[in-house]
Amino acid sequence: MSLEHIIVLAIVQGLTEFLPISSSGHLNLIHLLTAWPDQGPIIDVALHVGSLFAVFLYFWRDTGQLAIGVRDTLTFRQTPAARLLQLLIVATIPLFSVGFVLFETGLIEALRTVEVIAWANLIFAILLYAVDKHQAQERELGTLNLKGAIGIGLFQAFALLPGASRSGACMTAARAYGFKRTESARLATLMAIPAILGAGLLATLDVLEQGDLQLGLDAITAAILAFIVAYLSIWGMMALLRRTSMTPFVIYRVVLGLILFWIAYA
Repeated sequence: MSLEHIIVLAIVQGLTEFLPISSSGHLNLIHLLTAWPDQGPIIDVALHVGSLFAVFLYFWRDTGQLAIGVRDTLTFRQTPAARLLQLLIVATIPLFSVGFVLFETGLIEALRTVEVIAWANLIFAILLYAVDKHQAQERELGTLNLKGAIGIGLFQAFALLPGASRSGACMTAARAYGFKRTESARLATLMAIPAILGAGLLATLDVLEQGDLQLGLDAITAAILAFIVAYLSIWGMMALLRRTSMTPFVIYRVVLGLILFWIAYA
Protein backbone atom coordinates (compact mmCIF):
# COMPACT_ATOMS: atom_id res chain seq x y z
CA MET A 1 0.00 0.00 0.00
CA SER A 2 1.14 3.54 -0.69
CA LEU A 3 1.71 5.93 2.21
CA GLU A 4 -0.90 8.26 0.71
CA HIS A 5 -3.49 5.47 0.81
CA ILE A 6 -2.66 4.66 4.43
CA ILE A 7 -2.89 8.33 5.47
CA VAL A 8 -6.32 8.75 3.85
CA LEU A 9 -7.59 5.56 5.49
CA ALA A 10 -6.29 6.66 8.91
CA ILE A 11 -7.88 10.10 8.65
CA VAL A 12 -11.24 8.64 7.56
CA GLN A 13 -11.15 5.97 10.28
CA GLY A 14 -10.08 8.35 13.03
CA LEU A 15 -12.77 10.88 12.15
CA THR A 16 -15.62 8.39 11.76
CA GLU A 17 -15.07 5.51 14.22
CA PHE A 18 -16.70 7.11 17.25
CA LEU A 19 -18.98 9.57 15.51
CA PRO A 20 -22.41 8.09 14.71
CA ILE A 21 -21.71 8.08 10.95
CA SER A 22 -20.16 4.62 10.24
CA SER A 23 -16.42 4.14 9.90
CA SER A 24 -16.83 0.84 8.01
CA GLY A 25 -19.10 2.49 5.47
CA HIS A 26 -16.62 5.29 4.85
CA LEU A 27 -13.65 2.91 4.67
CA ASN A 28 -15.47 0.80 2.09
CA LEU A 29 -16.34 3.86 0.03
CA ILE A 30 -12.63 4.63 -0.41
CA HIS A 31 -12.02 1.54 -2.52
CA LEU A 32 -15.50 1.50 -4.03
CA LEU A 33 -15.25 5.06 -5.36
CA THR A 34 -11.50 5.33 -6.14
CA ALA A 35 -8.84 3.39 -8.01
CA TRP A 36 -7.27 2.23 -4.75
CA PRO A 37 -7.66 -1.49 -3.98
CA ASP A 38 -9.61 -2.82 -1.01
CA GLN A 39 -7.27 -2.46 1.94
CA GLY A 40 -8.46 -5.76 3.38
CA PRO A 41 -9.64 -6.77 6.86
CA ILE A 42 -6.18 -6.69 8.50
CA ILE A 43 -5.64 -2.99 7.74
CA ASP A 44 -9.25 -2.30 8.73
CA VAL A 45 -8.64 -3.92 12.13
CA ALA A 46 -5.32 -2.09 12.57
CA LEU A 47 -7.13 1.20 12.01
CA HIS A 48 -9.72 0.22 14.62
CA VAL A 49 -7.02 -0.81 17.12
CA GLY A 50 -5.30 2.56 16.69
CA SER A 51 -8.62 4.26 17.36
CA LEU A 52 -9.07 2.10 20.46
CA PHE A 53 -5.90 3.50 22.04
CA ALA A 54 -7.47 6.95 21.66
CA VAL A 55 -10.36 5.64 23.80
CA PHE A 56 -7.91 4.43 26.45
CA LEU A 57 -6.33 7.88 26.58
CA TYR A 58 -9.45 10.09 26.45
CA PHE A 59 -11.59 7.94 28.77
CA TRP A 60 -8.66 6.99 31.01
CA ARG A 61 -10.78 7.03 34.17
CA ASP A 62 -13.37 4.67 32.65
CA THR A 63 -10.78 2.34 31.15
CA GLY A 64 -8.98 2.34 34.48
CA GLN A 65 -12.21 1.18 36.10
CA LEU A 66 -12.53 -1.57 33.50
CA ALA A 67 -9.00 -2.73 34.34
CA ILE A 68 -10.05 -2.88 37.99
CA GLY A 69 -13.15 -4.75 36.83
CA VAL A 70 -10.93 -7.39 35.20
CA ARG A 71 -9.06 -7.87 38.47
CA ASP A 72 -12.25 -8.02 40.53
CA THR A 73 -13.90 -10.45 38.12
CA LEU A 74 -10.90 -12.78 38.20
CA THR A 75 -10.92 -12.69 42.01
CA PHE A 76 -14.72 -13.26 42.12
CA ARG A 77 -15.53 -9.87 43.65
CA GLN A 78 -18.77 -8.32 42.43
CA THR A 79 -17.90 -4.61 42.48
CA PRO A 80 -19.37 -1.78 40.34
CA ALA A 81 -16.26 -1.95 38.15
CA ALA A 82 -16.64 -5.71 37.66
CA ARG A 83 -20.34 -5.33 36.88
CA LEU A 84 -19.67 -2.68 34.22
CA LEU A 85 -17.03 -4.89 32.60
CA GLN A 86 -19.37 -7.89 32.60
CA LEU A 87 -22.23 -5.87 31.10
CA LEU A 88 -19.98 -4.60 28.29
CA ILE A 89 -18.92 -8.18 27.54
CA VAL A 90 -22.56 -9.32 27.48
CA ALA A 91 -23.38 -6.44 25.12
CA THR A 92 -20.64 -7.59 22.73
CA ILE A 93 -21.87 -11.20 22.39
CA PRO A 94 -24.51 -10.46 19.68
CA LEU A 95 -21.93 -8.58 17.57
CA PHE A 96 -19.44 -11.46 17.73
CA SER A 97 -22.13 -14.08 17.12
CA VAL A 98 -23.62 -12.42 14.04
CA GLY A 99 -20.16 -11.43 12.81
CA PHE A 100 -18.95 -15.02 13.03
CA VAL A 101 -21.87 -16.23 10.91
CA LEU A 102 -21.37 -13.50 8.30
CA PHE A 103 -17.62 -14.14 8.02
CA GLU A 104 -17.98 -17.91 7.88
CA THR A 105 -20.64 -17.76 5.17
CA GLY A 106 -18.86 -15.07 3.17
CA LEU A 107 -21.90 -12.80 3.38
CA ILE A 108 -19.79 -10.04 4.95
CA GLU A 109 -18.15 -9.36 1.58
CA ALA A 110 -21.49 -9.25 -0.22
CA LEU A 111 -22.56 -6.36 2.05
CA ARG A 112 -19.63 -4.14 1.04
CA THR A 113 -21.55 -2.28 -1.69
CA VAL A 114 -22.53 1.33 -2.32
CA GLU A 115 -26.23 0.35 -2.27
CA VAL A 116 -26.01 -1.22 1.20
CA ILE A 117 -24.07 1.75 2.58
CA ALA A 118 -26.62 4.18 1.13
CA TRP A 119 -29.67 2.39 2.57
CA ALA A 120 -28.04 1.76 5.96
CA ASN A 121 -26.98 5.40 6.26
CA LEU A 122 -30.46 6.70 5.57
CA ILE A 123 -32.42 4.20 7.67
CA PHE A 124 -30.22 4.40 10.75
CA ALA A 125 -29.94 8.18 10.50
CA ILE A 126 -33.74 8.45 10.67
CA LEU A 127 -33.85 6.09 13.66
CA LEU A 128 -31.18 8.10 15.48
CA TYR A 129 -33.04 11.35 14.83
CA ALA A 130 -36.40 9.96 15.97
CA VAL A 131 -35.05 8.54 19.22
CA ASP A 132 -32.83 11.52 20.01
CA LYS A 133 -35.65 14.03 19.57
CA HIS A 134 -38.38 12.24 21.50
CA GLN A 135 -36.64 10.35 24.29
CA ALA A 136 -35.93 11.63 27.80
CA GLN A 137 -32.28 12.00 28.73
CA GLU A 138 -31.77 11.30 32.40
CA ARG A 139 -29.77 8.09 32.85
CA GLU A 140 -26.03 7.87 33.41
CA LEU A 141 -23.58 5.06 32.67
CA GLY A 142 -23.72 3.71 36.23
CA THR A 143 -27.42 2.82 35.81
CA LEU A 144 -26.76 0.35 32.97
CA ASN A 145 -28.39 -3.01 33.77
CA LEU A 146 -28.52 -6.44 32.13
CA LYS A 147 -31.68 -5.65 30.14
CA GLY A 148 -30.11 -2.50 28.76
CA ALA A 149 -26.81 -4.22 27.95
CA ILE A 150 -28.60 -6.96 26.00
CA GLY A 151 -30.83 -4.51 24.15
CA ILE A 152 -28.01 -2.16 23.19
CA GLY A 153 -25.82 -5.14 22.32
CA LEU A 154 -28.45 -6.55 19.96
CA PHE A 155 -28.74 -3.21 18.21
CA GLN A 156 -24.95 -2.94 18.01
CA ALA A 157 -24.95 -6.07 15.83
CA PHE A 158 -26.45 -3.98 13.02
CA ALA A 159 -23.02 -2.35 12.80
CA LEU A 160 -21.98 -5.28 10.62
CA LEU A 161 -23.97 -3.55 7.87
CA PRO A 162 -21.56 -1.05 6.30
CA GLY A 163 -23.14 2.36 6.76
CA ALA A 164 -25.20 1.46 9.83
CA SER A 165 -22.48 2.73 12.25
CA ARG A 166 -21.57 0.77 15.38
CA SER A 167 -21.39 3.88 17.53
CA GLY A 168 -24.55 5.28 15.95
CA ALA A 169 -26.48 2.05 16.60
CA CYS A 170 -25.29 1.99 20.22
CA MET A 171 -26.18 5.66 20.74
CA THR A 172 -29.62 5.11 19.22
CA ALA A 173 -30.34 2.18 21.54
CA ALA A 174 -28.85 3.97 24.56
CA ARG A 175 -30.98 7.05 23.90
CA ALA A 176 -34.02 4.76 23.59
CA TYR A 177 -33.20 3.47 27.08
CA GLY A 178 -33.11 7.06 28.36
CA PHE A 179 -29.38 7.74 28.60
CA LYS A 180 -28.11 11.30 28.21
CA ARG A 181 -26.48 12.18 24.89
CA THR A 182 -22.99 12.41 26.34
CA GLU A 183 -23.53 9.22 28.34
CA SER A 184 -24.80 7.47 25.20
CA ALA A 185 -21.62 8.48 23.38
CA ARG A 186 -19.51 7.41 26.35
CA LEU A 187 -21.24 4.02 26.51
CA ALA A 188 -20.98 3.48 22.74
CA THR A 189 -17.26 4.27 22.87
CA LEU A 190 -16.57 1.92 25.78
CA MET A 191 -18.55 -0.85 24.07
CA ALA A 192 -15.98 -0.71 21.27
CA ILE A 193 -13.25 -2.00 23.61
CA PRO A 194 -14.09 -5.74 23.80
CA ALA A 195 -15.15 -5.83 20.13
CA ILE A 196 -11.96 -4.20 18.82
CA LEU A 197 -9.68 -6.09 21.20
CA GLY A 198 -11.10 -9.40 19.97
CA ALA A 199 -10.80 -8.44 16.31
CA GLY A 200 -7.32 -7.00 16.90
CA LEU A 201 -6.08 -10.23 18.43
CA LEU A 202 -7.35 -12.27 15.48
CA ALA A 203 -5.78 -9.86 12.97
CA THR A 204 -2.43 -9.95 14.79
CA LEU A 205 -2.41 -13.73 14.68
CA ASP A 206 -3.27 -13.57 10.98
CA VAL A 207 -0.33 -11.24 10.22
CA LEU A 208 2.07 -13.46 12.18
CA GLU A 209 0.79 -16.54 10.37
CA GLN A 210 1.22 -14.91 6.96
CA GLY A 211 4.70 -13.62 7.82
CA ASP A 212 4.11 -10.54 5.64
CA LEU A 213 6.51 -7.91 7.03
CA GLN A 214 5.29 -5.11 4.77
CA LEU A 215 1.67 -5.75 5.72
CA GLY A 216 2.70 -5.60 9.37
CA LEU A 217 4.49 -2.26 8.87
CA ASP A 218 1.51 -0.84 6.96
CA ALA A 219 -0.79 -1.95 9.78
CA ILE A 220 1.38 -0.30 12.46
CA THR A 221 1.60 2.96 10.48
CA ALA A 222 -2.17 2.98 9.94
CA ALA A 223 -2.82 2.33 13.65
CA ILE A 224 -0.57 5.19 14.82
CA LEU A 225 -2.12 7.72 12.45
CA ALA A 226 -5.67 6.57 13.28
CA PHE A 227 -4.91 6.97 17.01
CA ILE A 228 -3.98 10.64 16.58
CA VAL A 229 -7.01 11.52 14.46
CA ALA A 230 -9.43 9.48 16.61
CA TYR A 231 -8.36 11.25 19.81
CA LEU A 232 -9.15 14.64 18.26
CA SER A 233 -12.43 13.25 16.90
CA ILE A 234 -13.58 11.98 20.31
CA TRP A 235 -12.71 15.30 21.93
CA GLY A 236 -14.71 17.18 19.29
CA MET A 237 -17.72 14.84 19.51
CA MET A 238 -18.00 15.06 23.29
CA ALA A 239 -17.67 18.84 23.18
CA LEU A 240 -20.39 19.06 20.52
CA LEU A 241 -22.83 16.76 22.31
CA ARG A 242 -22.61 18.89 25.47
CA ARG A 243 -24.04 21.77 23.43
CA THR A 244 -26.35 20.29 20.82
CA SER A 245 -28.29 17.22 19.67
CA MET A 246 -27.44 14.40 17.25
CA THR A 247 -29.02 16.39 14.40
CA PRO A 248 -25.74 17.51 12.70
CA PHE A 249 -24.68 13.88 12.36
CA VAL A 250 -28.14 12.91 11.08
CA ILE A 251 -28.08 15.63 8.41
CA TYR A 252 -24.64 14.52 7.24
CA ARG A 253 -25.75 10.88 6.99
CA VAL A 254 -28.94 11.73 5.09
CA VAL A 255 -27.02 13.87 2.59
CA LEU A 256 -24.37 11.16 2.18
CA GLY A 257 -27.06 8.52 1.73
CA LEU A 258 -28.79 10.54 -0.99
CA ILE A 259 -25.51 11.11 -2.82
CA LEU A 260 -24.78 7.38 -2.68
CA PHE A 261 -28.28 6.61 -3.98
CA TRP A 262 -27.52 8.83 -6.98
CA ILE A 263 -24.18 7.09 -7.55
CA ALA A 264 -25.67 3.61 -7.17
CA TYR A 265 -28.87 3.97 -9.13
CA ALA A 266 -28.31 6.83 -11.59
